[in-house]
Amino acid sequence: MQKCLVLVLNCGSSSIKFAIINPKTGETKLHGMIQSIGTETAALNWEKNGSTHMQTFKKSNYEAAVNVIFLLIRHSEDLMEQLLAVGHRVVHGGESFMQSVVIDEAVLNEVKNCSHLAPLHNPANLIGIECAQSFFSELPQIAVFDTAFHQTMPKYACLYAIPFEFYEKYRVRRYGFHGTSHRYVTCEAAKVLEKPLEECAFISAHLGNGCSISAVLNGKSVDTSMGLTPLEGLVMGTRSGDIDPSLHAYLAEKLNYDVNQVTDIFNKKSGLLGISNLSADMRIITEAAEEDNQQAILAIEIFCYRLAKYIASYIVPLGRIDALIFTGGIGENAVNVRAKVLNWLKYLNFDLDEAQNNNHGASSCGIITQTGKSPVAMVVKTYEELLIAQDALSLVK
Repeated sequence: MQKCLVLVLNCGSSSIKFAIINPKTGETKLHGMIQSIGTETAALNWEKNGSTHMQTFKKSNYEAAVNVIFLLIRHSEDLMEQLLAVGHRVVHGGESFMQSVVIDEAVLNEVKNCSHLAPLHNPANLIGIECAQSFFSELPQIAVFDTAFHQTMPKYACLYAIPFEFYEKYRVRRYGFHGTSHRYVTCEAAKVLEKPLEECAFISAHLGNGCSISAVLNGKSVDTSMGLTPLEGLVMGTRSGDIDPSLHAYLAEKLNYDVNQVTDIFNKKSGLLGISNLSADMRIITEAAEEDNQQAILAIEIFCYRLAKYIASYIVPLGRIDALIFTGGIGENAVNVRAKVLNWLKYLNFDLDEAQNNNHGASSCGIITQTGKSPVAMVVKTYEELLIAQDALSLVK
């Protein structure tokens, strides 16, 4: 049987997503997720051939959860025989990786060296890689880095205005994240516009529980909103985004907290959740806003205003814009958010087509602005797993 499938593994801090994909056709043969790892409610949900399944298991550690997934795949002998590689999403590659790579000992060591920059994610990524190396010892393992796409940012865009020695000694700089998503959707947008990616100027807005935007010129990231960590930038589900750095010291004094406790507030109790005092889920907040909940209304306004300001600022590195791309759970589904953001950006001459926006551009290749008008705003469904699978296929070949 021909080997034509890639297992894609996305190991988060407390959840694991997985999929078996044909990188040539984009067909997903099997996909699923384990959530709440390490708790009594941990559960594996998966779908194969249109059928959904669920398996609960007792409280277990992260490595055991990974192996539950691998055992499921082993029992799918028809898929096992067709696997040609395992592709891993790795959050932080520091400055060492500008593209996806085949994993060897040197790559593993570099991922470990970057763990202090992504302490919640890189260690989980490493567990996934090491378990896969053991379980699928005959298959090449591929690392696809969230940060790699943004390594083309010029120094003036990625360095902080702090003593330069902090960069030299500790590599303190802006790295950016969601690179796989930004790379995927900008490639797809170029196809829709029927224009070579190398001639396009895009602003890509990945809006989910985590949010970031990227200025992509001629296929390369020239600026992005997240920084050393995913806390910098836009308002997010539970993250504050940009704040006055002095707030750490101020709140530490007022609350009698240490700096880590304050950082935890900015990461887990802020953003949409903190403002609305209701939820981090834009769907719930939108429903509350429609019922005249003032905190929900304010949360949406702050979210959209901050996003629009960032988008406008990225005209500076681009010089022009062919399309503004909305992606991620909020970007792909929140009609009201897209409309508010484009209303803030009227001076850039976006001409919203309300009907197309209401159906997420379903009948117009994702485009939600008036036909023939420029610049274009569009919705592109992200598919990071496919890009990881395609990178794996390319490197195996």
